[in-house]
Amino acid sequence: MRLIPISGLRDVADAFDGFILDLWGVVHDGERPYPPAADTLRSLRDAGKKTILLSNAPRRGHALIDAMTKMGISRDLYGEVLSSGEATRDALIRRDDPFFAGLGQKVYHLGPERDRSVFEDTSLALVSDLTAADFILNTGPISLDEKVDDYMPVLEEGAALRLPMVCANPDFVVIRGGRPIVCAGALAARYNELGGKVALRGKPDPKIYKLAVERLGIPDKSRVAVVGDALETDVKGARASGLASVWCTGGIHAAALGVSYGSDADPAKAEALARAEGQMPTYVIRGFYW
Repeated sequence: MRLIPISGLRDVADAFDGFILDLWGVVHDGERPYPPAADTLRSLRDAGKKTILLSNAPRRGHALIDAMTKMGISRDLYGEVLSSGEATRDALIRRDDPFFAGLGQKVYHLGPERDRSVFEDTSLALVSDLTAADFILNTGPISLDEKVDDYMPVLEEGAALRLPMVCANPDFVVIRGGRPIVCAGALAARYNELGGKVALRGKPDPKIYKLAVERLGIPDKSRVAVVGDALETDVKGARASGLASVWCTGGIHAAALGVSYGSDADPAKAEALARAEGQMPTYVIRGFYW
């Protein structure tokens, strides 16, 4: 399989009825929209294409909508929003998964207060002491400057107490305002290394892609494409779900490819990186352009 470069989504629009769109690294950088984002969303809408925004953000969908509105991205430009935080909350309420069924009601939140929408209507009791907790809910570092090592005392104590961990954001890192920010997935990986049991919700789990396709309402998944910037989550999840993928090189892999958002990556270099990661996308694009 060879990587197919495209200049914009219009090049492949006729092949698809719906698009599953990543947020960070595609539509915005965590602080502001990328220049083409609003116009591309508008063009997709005007072309009759269905869209769903699928993010590994550890917050509920309404929190992401509020953030995008504040960035100037109008709500009428896109369809539903599905987040790993939403999927985590649903799992905590339903308890139909064996891992989640075994969790208690007392939870230690490892993460910032801004992520607490994930607890809405769950009836969970938040505790501030690990020794009083039944499990840990990990939404990532509290400060944008913190690293995994800053959380070793918490991770080591939790592992010693044999507390299961739920990770509401499988991402290891995102690019915010041009700089890398450590995410919950990196903390979960270290916790796993310490012997802790971890359940993750979000990309690249095929279950969340299946749900996204269902919400799009497109019965033929060959008519759905995933647009994302991360090989390990967006592209891996698309491939595992049997979906076409459009890889935006201006996001998390920009530095490795020697490009910035909107500039074309060298096709040979992009293909080499994808092969090295073992995650070959269907198409490659410089950013979220129509």
